[in-house]
Amino acid sequence: MLSNKQAIGSLSLGQHSTHTLDQKILAAARHGFTGLEIVYLDLENYAKHLEVPIHKAAEVTRDLCLKNNVEIISLAPFENFEGGSSPLSERLTTAKHWLQLARTLQATYLQVPSYYNPDGSTDEKVVVSDLQQLANLASAAEPVISIAYEYLSWGVFCSTWETALRLVNAVDRPNFGLCLDNFHEHTRLWGSNVDTSGKLPAGDQGLEASLRRFSEQCPVDKIFYVQLSDAERFDPPLSETHPWYQQGEAPQFTWSKHARPFPLESELGGYLPILEIVKTWVVDKGFKGWVSMEVFDWRMRRAEHKVEDAAKRARVSWDKIQRGLSEKDEKGFIKAHY
Repeated sequence: MLSNKQAIGSLSLGQHSTHTLDQKILAAARHGFTGLEIVYLDLENYAKHLEVPIHKAAEVTRDLCLKNNVEIISLAPFENFEGGSSPLSERLTTAKHWLQLARTLQATYLQVPSYYNPDGSTDEKVVVSDLQQLANLASAAEPVISIAYEYLSWGVFCSTWETALRLVNAVDRPNFGLCLDNFHEHTRLWGSNVDTSGKLPAGDQGLEASLRRFSEQCPVDKIFYVQLSDAERFDPPLSETHPWYQQGEAPQFTWSKHARPFPLESELGGYLPILEIVKTWVVDKGFKGWVSMEVFDWRMRRAEHKVEDAAKRARVSWDKIQRGLSEKDEKGFIKAHY
Protein backbone atom coordinates (compact mmCIF):
# COMPACT_ATOMS: atom_id res chain seq x y z
CA MET A 1 0.00 0.00 0.00
CA LEU A 2 1.11 3.55 -0.72
CA SER A 3 1.70 5.82 2.24
CA ASN A 4 2.73 8.81 0.13
CA LYS A 5 1.25 12.25 0.52
CA GLN A 6 -1.39 12.82 -2.14
CA ALA A 7 -1.57 15.86 -4.40
CA ILE A 8 -3.39 16.95 -7.54
CA GLY A 9 -2.76 19.49 -10.29
CA SER A 10 -5.12 22.47 -10.37
CA LEU A 11 -5.97 22.01 -14.07
CA SER A 12 -6.77 18.37 -13.28
CA LEU A 13 -9.94 19.57 -11.54
CA GLY A 14 -11.41 21.66 -14.35
CA GLN A 15 -10.45 23.61 -17.45
CA HIS A 16 -13.46 25.86 -18.07
CA SER A 17 -13.34 29.58 -17.25
CA THR A 18 -15.98 29.04 -14.54
CA HIS A 19 -13.73 26.55 -12.71
CA THR A 20 -11.94 28.95 -10.41
CA LEU A 21 -8.92 28.22 -8.25
CA ASP A 22 -10.78 28.66 -4.98
CA GLN A 23 -13.31 25.99 -6.04
CA LYS A 24 -10.45 23.64 -6.83
CA ILE A 25 -8.66 24.17 -3.52
CA LEU A 26 -11.82 23.43 -1.55
CA ALA A 27 -12.70 20.36 -3.65
CA ALA A 28 -9.18 18.95 -3.31
CA ALA A 29 -9.29 19.39 0.46
CA ARG A 30 -12.73 17.80 0.77
CA HIS A 31 -11.53 14.68 -1.01
CA GLY A 32 -8.36 14.15 0.97
CA PHE A 33 -5.72 15.72 -1.25
CA THR A 34 -3.32 17.58 0.99
CA GLY A 35 -1.13 18.93 -1.81
CA LEU A 36 -1.83 21.05 -4.89
CA GLU A 37 0.20 21.82 -7.98
CA ILE A 38 -0.74 25.36 -9.00
CA VAL A 39 -0.81 25.79 -12.77
CA TYR A 40 0.17 29.31 -13.81
CA LEU A 41 -2.83 29.60 -16.15
CA ASP A 42 -5.18 28.90 -13.25
CA LEU A 43 -3.47 31.55 -11.14
CA GLU A 44 -3.60 34.04 -14.00
CA ASN A 45 -7.31 33.38 -14.54
CA TYR A 46 -7.97 33.65 -10.81
CA ALA A 47 -6.30 37.07 -10.78
CA LYS A 48 -8.63 38.18 -13.56
CA HIS A 49 -11.60 36.72 -11.68
CA LEU A 50 -10.63 38.66 -8.54
CA GLU A 51 -9.63 41.72 -10.59
CA VAL A 52 -6.28 41.93 -8.81
CA PRO A 53 -2.61 41.63 -9.87
CA ILE A 54 -1.29 38.08 -10.13
CA HIS A 55 0.92 38.43 -7.04
CA LYS A 56 -2.14 39.40 -4.98
CA ALA A 57 -3.99 36.39 -6.37
CA ALA A 58 -1.03 34.26 -5.25
CA GLU A 59 -1.39 35.64 -1.71
CA VAL A 60 -5.11 34.86 -1.67
CA THR A 61 -4.42 31.36 -3.02
CA ARG A 62 -1.71 30.72 -0.42
CA ASP A 63 -3.94 31.85 2.45
CA LEU A 64 -6.89 29.75 1.29
CA CYS A 65 -4.65 26.70 1.01
CA LEU A 66 -3.25 27.28 4.49
CA LYS A 67 -6.76 27.64 5.89
CA ASN A 68 -7.75 24.29 4.35
CA ASN A 69 -4.54 22.42 5.20
CA VAL A 70 -3.50 22.08 1.56
CA GLU A 71 0.21 22.45 0.83
CA ILE A 72 1.20 24.08 -2.46
CA ILE A 73 3.88 21.75 -3.76
CA SER A 74 4.69 23.47 -7.04
CA LEU A 75 4.10 26.24 -9.52
CA ALA A 76 3.92 24.73 -13.00
CA PRO A 77 4.87 24.50 -15.82
CA PHE A 78 7.84 26.79 -16.50
CA GLU A 79 8.26 25.74 -20.12
CA ASN A 80 10.93 26.02 -22.82
CA PHE A 81 13.68 27.53 -20.74
CA GLU A 82 16.92 25.58 -21.21
CA GLY A 83 18.66 25.89 -24.56
CA GLY A 84 16.16 28.43 -25.88
CA SER A 85 16.89 30.69 -28.85
CA SER A 86 16.03 33.93 -27.03
CA PRO A 87 18.75 35.63 -24.93
CA LEU A 88 19.37 33.87 -21.63
CA SER A 89 19.01 37.19 -19.79
CA GLU A 90 15.40 37.45 -21.01
CA ARG A 91 14.63 33.89 -19.97
CA LEU A 92 16.13 34.48 -16.53
CA THR A 93 14.04 37.65 -16.14
CA THR A 94 10.93 35.56 -16.80
CA ALA A 95 12.23 32.97 -14.34
CA LYS A 96 12.54 35.66 -11.64
CA HIS A 97 8.84 36.45 -12.05
CA TRP A 98 7.90 32.79 -11.69
CA LEU A 99 10.18 32.31 -8.70
CA GLN A 100 8.71 35.36 -6.97
CA LEU A 101 5.26 33.86 -7.44
CA ALA A 102 6.46 30.49 -6.16
CA ARG A 103 7.83 32.15 -3.01
CA THR A 104 4.60 34.07 -2.49
CA LEU A 105 2.66 30.82 -2.83
CA GLN A 106 5.12 29.13 -0.43
CA ALA A 107 5.56 26.42 -3.05
CA THR A 108 8.38 23.93 -2.62
CA TYR A 109 9.07 23.45 -6.32
CA LEU A 110 9.12 25.24 -9.65
CA GLN A 111 8.23 22.51 -12.11
CA VAL A 112 10.24 22.71 -15.36
CA PRO A 113 9.38 20.45 -18.31
CA SER A 114 12.13 19.68 -20.78
CA TYR A 115 12.39 21.99 -23.80
CA TYR A 116 10.11 20.99 -26.67
CA ASN A 117 10.03 23.84 -29.22
CA PRO A 118 11.87 23.01 -32.48
CA ASP A 119 14.37 25.84 -31.90
CA GLY A 120 15.76 24.17 -28.78
CA SER A 121 19.51 23.56 -28.50
CA THR A 122 20.80 19.99 -28.50
CA ASP A 123 24.16 21.07 -27.07
CA GLU A 124 24.28 19.43 -23.66
CA LYS A 125 26.81 21.96 -22.34
CA VAL A 126 24.40 24.80 -23.15
CA VAL A 127 21.43 22.95 -21.62
CA VAL A 128 23.35 22.19 -18.42
CA SER A 129 24.69 25.73 -18.09
CA ASP A 130 21.23 27.26 -18.52
CA LEU A 131 19.76 24.89 -15.92
CA GLN A 132 22.59 25.62 -13.48
CA GLN A 133 21.85 29.34 -13.74
CA LEU A 134 18.15 28.68 -13.13
CA ALA A 135 18.95 26.56 -10.07
CA ASN A 136 21.34 29.25 -8.81
CA LEU A 137 18.66 31.90 -9.23
CA ALA A 138 16.16 29.71 -7.37
CA SER A 139 18.55 29.42 -4.43
CA ALA A 140 19.68 33.05 -4.41
CA ALA A 141 16.92 34.17 -2.02
CA GLU A 142 14.95 32.68 0.86
CA PRO A 143 13.08 30.47 0.84
CA VAL A 144 15.06 28.40 -1.64
CA ILE A 145 12.89 27.03 -4.45
CA SER A 146 13.76 23.60 -5.80
CA ILE A 147 13.59 22.88 -9.53
CA ALA A 148 11.63 19.74 -10.39
CA TYR A 149 12.82 18.84 -13.90
CA GLU A 150 10.41 16.71 -15.94
CA TYR A 151 11.35 14.89 -19.13
CA LEU A 152 8.68 15.13 -21.83
CA SER A 153 8.20 12.28 -24.28
CA TRP A 154 8.33 14.87 -27.08
CA GLY A 155 11.30 16.82 -25.65
CA VAL A 156 13.86 18.12 -28.16
CA PHE A 157 16.94 17.09 -26.17
CA CYS A 158 15.57 15.34 -23.09
CA SER A 159 12.82 12.76 -23.60
CA THR A 160 13.82 9.91 -21.26
CA TRP A 161 14.46 9.56 -17.55
CA GLU A 162 18.06 8.54 -18.32
CA THR A 163 18.77 11.85 -20.05
CA ALA A 164 16.95 13.76 -17.32
CA LEU A 165 18.97 12.00 -14.62
CA ARG A 166 22.20 12.71 -16.51
CA LEU A 167 21.27 16.40 -16.61
CA VAL A 168 20.40 16.40 -12.90
CA ASN A 169 23.82 14.94 -12.11
CA ALA A 170 25.56 17.41 -14.44
CA VAL A 171 23.72 20.43 -13.03
CA ASP A 172 24.84 19.22 -9.61
CA ARG A 173 22.76 21.49 -7.42
CA PRO A 174 20.93 20.32 -4.26
CA ASN A 175 17.78 22.16 -5.39
CA PHE A 176 17.66 20.45 -8.80
CA GLY A 177 16.02 17.04 -9.19
CA LEU A 178 13.46 14.96 -11.03
CA CYS A 179 9.73 15.22 -11.54
CA LEU A 180 8.68 11.83 -12.90
CA ASP A 181 5.45 11.51 -14.90
CA ASN A 182 4.30 8.07 -16.02
CA PHE A 183 2.55 9.54 -19.09
CA HIS A 184 5.90 10.37 -20.66
CA GLU A 185 7.41 6.99 -19.89
CA HIS A 186 4.39 5.22 -21.35
CA THR A 187 4.03 7.35 -24.48
CA ARG A 188 7.77 7.23 -25.20
CA LEU A 189 8.12 3.46 -24.85
CA TRP A 190 4.77 1.67 -24.74
CA GLY A 191 1.67 3.42 -26.11
CA SER A 192 0.83 4.89 -29.51
CA ASN A 193 -2.04 7.14 -30.57
CA VAL A 194 -1.23 6.77 -34.29
CA ASP A 195 -1.47 2.97 -34.42
CA THR A 196 -4.78 1.10 -34.38
CA SER A 197 -3.45 -1.27 -31.71
CA GLY A 198 -2.77 1.67 -29.38
CA LYS A 199 0.58 0.13 -28.59
CA LEU A 200 4.12 0.17 -29.91
CA PRO A 201 5.25 -3.21 -31.35
CA ALA A 202 7.92 -3.78 -28.68
CA GLY A 203 6.10 -1.82 -25.98
CA ASP A 204 6.11 -4.42 -23.22
CA GLN A 205 9.78 -5.23 -23.68
CA GLY A 206 10.79 -1.57 -23.91
CA LEU A 207 8.93 -0.58 -20.76
CA GLU A 208 10.12 -3.59 -18.79
CA ALA A 209 13.74 -2.88 -19.74
CA SER A 210 13.43 0.80 -18.83
CA LEU A 211 11.93 0.01 -15.44
CA ARG A 212 14.66 -2.53 -14.77
CA ARG A 213 17.33 0.09 -15.56
CA PHE A 214 15.50 2.62 -13.39
CA SER A 215 15.55 0.24 -10.44
CA GLU A 216 19.27 -0.22 -10.84
CA GLN A 217 20.38 3.31 -11.72
CA CYS A 218 18.09 6.04 -10.35
CA PRO A 219 18.84 7.16 -6.77
CA VAL A 220 15.71 7.81 -4.75
CA ASP A 221 17.11 11.12 -3.45
CA LYS A 222 17.08 12.52 -7.00
CA ILE A 223 13.28 12.09 -7.19
CA PHE A 224 11.45 15.22 -6.05
CA TYR A 225 7.89 14.10 -6.84
CA VAL A 226 5.86 11.77 -9.06
CA GLN A 227 2.89 12.53 -11.31
CA LEU A 228 0.30 10.01 -12.50
CA SER A 229 -2.31 9.90 -15.26
CA ASP A 230 -3.78 7.44 -17.71
CA ALA A 231 -4.10 7.89 -21.48
CA GLU A 232 -7.22 7.47 -23.55
CA ARG A 233 -6.96 5.19 -26.57
CA PHE A 234 -7.45 7.13 -29.82
CA ASP A 235 -10.29 5.66 -31.88
CA PRO A 236 -9.77 6.43 -34.70
CA PRO A 237 -5.99 6.85 -34.42
CA LEU A 238 -4.51 10.32 -34.80
CA SER A 239 -4.23 11.42 -38.42
CA GLU A 240 -4.52 14.63 -40.44
CA THR A 241 -8.32 14.23 -40.44
CA HIS A 242 -8.58 13.89 -36.64
CA PRO A 243 -10.22 16.94 -34.99
CA TRP A 244 -7.30 17.28 -32.55
CA TYR A 245 -4.60 17.11 -35.21
CA GLN A 246 -2.26 20.09 -35.51
CA GLN A 247 0.39 20.16 -38.21
CA GLY A 248 3.89 19.94 -36.78
CA GLU A 249 2.75 18.98 -33.28
CA ALA A 250 4.20 15.81 -31.77
CA PRO A 251 1.54 13.07 -31.47
CA GLN A 252 2.37 12.65 -27.78
CA PHE A 253 1.80 16.38 -27.18
CA THR A 254 -1.62 16.17 -28.84
CA TRP A 255 -2.39 13.15 -26.68
CA SER A 256 -1.23 14.91 -23.52
CA LYS A 257 -3.37 18.02 -24.07
CA HIS A 258 -6.65 16.22 -24.72
CA ALA A 259 -6.88 12.64 -23.52
CA ARG A 260 -5.30 11.99 -20.13
CA PRO A 261 -7.96 10.72 -17.67
CA PHE A 262 -7.20 9.71 -14.10
CA PRO A 263 -5.21 6.51 -13.57
CA LEU A 264 -7.11 3.26 -14.22
CA GLU A 265 -10.22 5.01 -15.60
CA SER A 266 -10.78 2.25 -18.13
CA GLU A 267 -14.42 3.31 -18.43
CA LEU A 268 -13.14 6.53 -20.03
CA GLY A 269 -10.72 4.80 -22.37
CA GLY A 270 -7.67 4.66 -20.09
CA TYR A 271 -5.50 1.64 -20.84
CA LEU A 272 -1.93 2.25 -19.72
CA PRO A 273 -0.14 -0.31 -17.51
CA ILE A 274 0.21 2.22 -14.71
CA LEU A 275 0.65 -0.12 -11.75
CA GLU A 276 3.98 -1.44 -12.99
CA ILE A 277 5.45 2.06 -12.99
CA VAL A 278 4.00 2.93 -9.58
CA LYS A 279 5.41 -0.28 -8.18
CA THR A 280 8.88 0.37 -9.63
CA TRP A 281 9.15 4.14 -9.16
CA VAL A 282 7.44 4.44 -5.79
CA VAL A 283 7.01 1.15 -3.92
CA ASP A 284 10.17 -0.75 -4.84
CA LYS A 285 12.32 2.39 -4.90
CA GLY A 286 11.08 3.35 -1.43
CA PHE A 287 10.04 6.83 -2.53
CA LYS A 288 8.18 8.56 0.31
CA GLY A 289 7.45 11.98 -1.23
CA TRP A 290 4.48 13.49 -3.03
CA VAL A 291 2.48 11.56 -5.63
CA SER A 292 0.31 13.89 -7.67
CA MET A 293 -2.54 13.36 -10.12
CA GLU A 294 -1.91 15.32 -13.31
CA VAL A 295 -4.61 14.81 -15.93
CA PHE A 296 -5.83 16.74 -18.96
CA ASP A 297 -9.28 15.50 -19.87
CA TRP A 298 -11.23 17.06 -22.73
CA ARG A 299 -14.45 16.53 -20.76
CA MET A 300 -13.28 19.06 -18.17
CA ARG A 301 -13.42 21.92 -20.68
CA ARG A 302 -17.21 21.92 -20.60
CA ALA A 303 -19.14 24.40 -18.51
CA GLU A 304 -21.33 21.59 -17.18
CA HIS A 305 -18.30 19.77 -15.78
CA LYS A 306 -18.13 20.06 -11.98
CA VAL A 307 -14.89 20.54 -10.10
CA GLU A 308 -16.33 18.41 -7.30
CA ASP A 309 -16.85 15.51 -9.73
CA ALA A 310 -13.21 15.65 -10.80
CA ALA A 311 -12.07 15.51 -7.18
CA LYS A 312 -14.33 12.48 -6.62
CA ARG A 313 -12.86 10.78 -9.70
CA ALA A 314 -9.35 11.47 -8.43
CA ARG A 315 -10.16 9.87 -5.08
CA VAL A 316 -11.65 6.78 -6.76
CA SER A 317 -8.57 6.57 -8.98
CA TRP A 318 -6.23 6.67 -6.00
CA ASP A 319 -8.23 3.91 -4.32
CA LYS A 320 -8.01 1.80 -7.51
CA ILE A 321 -4.23 2.17 -7.48
CA GLN A 322 -4.09 1.07 -3.86
CA ARG A 323 -6.25 -1.98 -4.54
CA GLY A 324 -4.30 -2.84 -7.68
CA LEU A 325 -0.97 -2.75 -5.86
CA SER A 326 -2.39 -5.01 -3.17
CA GLU A 327 -3.32 -7.69 -5.68
CA LYS A 328 -0.91 -10.45 -6.46
CA ASP A 329 0.93 -9.92 -9.73
CA GLU A 330 1.27 -13.55 -10.78
CA LYS A 331 0.40 -12.67 -14.39
CA GLY A 332 2.62 -9.59 -14.46
CA PHE A 333 1.28 -6.05 -14.28
CA ILE A 334 1.91 -5.07 -17.88
CA LYS A 335 -0.02 -7.94 -19.46
CA ALA A 336 -2.73 -8.09 -16.81
CA HIS A 337 -3.71 -4.43 -17.16
CA TYR A 338 -3.48 -3.95 -20.90
